Amino acid sequence: MDNVTTDSTGRREAIEGSRSPIELARGVVGVVSAEAAACETLGRLTDKTFAALSEARLFGLLLPKCYGGMEAGALEALEALETICEADGSTGWVLMACNVAMGTAATYLPDAGVEALFGTQVPIIAGQGAPRGHAIVDGDGYRLSGRWSYGSGVLHANYLHSGGMVFENGAPREALTFIVPIEKATFLGNWDVIGLRATGSVDYSLDDVYVPKEFTHSPNTRIPRRGSDLYRIGIVGLSPLAHGAFALGVARRALNEIVSFSTSSGPRQGALNDSQSAESFHERYGAAEGKLRAGRAFLYDVYGDVEQTLRRHETVSDRQITLMRLSLNHVTSAATEICTFAYQIAGGAALRNGVLQRCFRDMMAGSQHRIVSQFMLRECARELLGLADGKIWTSFGLTDIFVGGTPR
Repeated sequence: MDNVTTDSTGRREAIEGSRSPIELARGVVGVVSAEAAACETLGRLTDKTFAALSEARLFGLLLPKCYGGMEAGALEALEALETICEADGSTGWVLMACNVAMGTAATYLPDAGVEALFGTQVPIIAGQGAPRGHAIVDGDGYRLSGRWSYGSGVLHANYLHSGGMVFENGAPREALTFIVPIEKATFLGNWDVIGLRATGSVDYSLDDVYVPKEFTHSPNTRIPRRGSDLYRIGIVGLSPLAHGAFALGVARRALNEIVSFSTSSGPRQGALNDSQSAESFHERYGAAEGKLRAGRAFLYDVYGDVEQTLRRHETVSDRQITLMRLSLNHVTSAATEICTFAYQIAGGAALRNGVLQRCFRDMMAGSQHRIVSQFMLRECARELLGLADGKIWTSFGLTDIFVGGTPR
């Protein structure tokens, strides 16, 4: 693969007076939508799509301003990502995954590491944050080995964001996120999935790679070293925002396609609206529209409340994190039902390559992510029921607290 960096920003380029992230996202939807089929065939984003996102500086959506980013607020980031995901789910998935990896690296890494990465350019960072790697302490750094599945966006990256467990004297000590140059990885080329095909989220491995301490950070920290208050929600809060935007965007596109489908001419379209079948179709469409709008309102309400908390310089509570994750789980379930309805109602037309089929497949793939699993729904219920005393939220669920508040 060719290593590519964003071509538009040095780290301290002024962005005041530029268009909002939402406006920038709307400005590239034409290219993103037009290139979607080609991206899927290629198994990664086309050069044209990647360039459009880069030139609009959308890979800097969650990047601190001090390093050339937009430092978007929660609601504007949510809407900007939703806009791209509506144009194409796979493109939006790559964008949201890279933004979380890049934004957290620029925010949580020690000064020496972040300066080395972002001091003169805006590198693309992507990967798999689950602690699947095995790291051993080696002087002021670590030796990291392992294999990671579903490395979202890695075919577009300059650096890998990879989770690993640190072992010392043979015992597990802590989970860390490691930022590693892409050249150190071996790509395993096994992207044979039903959906999200254009994301190129291949498996990869690392073998005894030395990672200096300054290129690591905790996956569970909520203490930013730089950037806005948004980063005080941590990866545990940023991930539901990004994945929620994906679900909303894909489901909206599916319903928009059904609207176009039902008002155009053709045997299937006419059958949907004749006197015998129209009542059932209209009822199901109305229910789907209601589900999507309700899910969207829930997600935006939760992150609106979080924004107000951050503006008051207050700490985001575990209950608020529960609601972030619950709203994501809810909207993903609703979006999966909506895309299934759209696929079924389109009949034979959905069997052929096209937007409706792609929405259905992308949503089926996105709904398999651990962040929207039944396990996470049960974790939300435990906290809501008052059964999580002595626990805090991490990216991997509710976890015991050690003395001093450090999560296990």
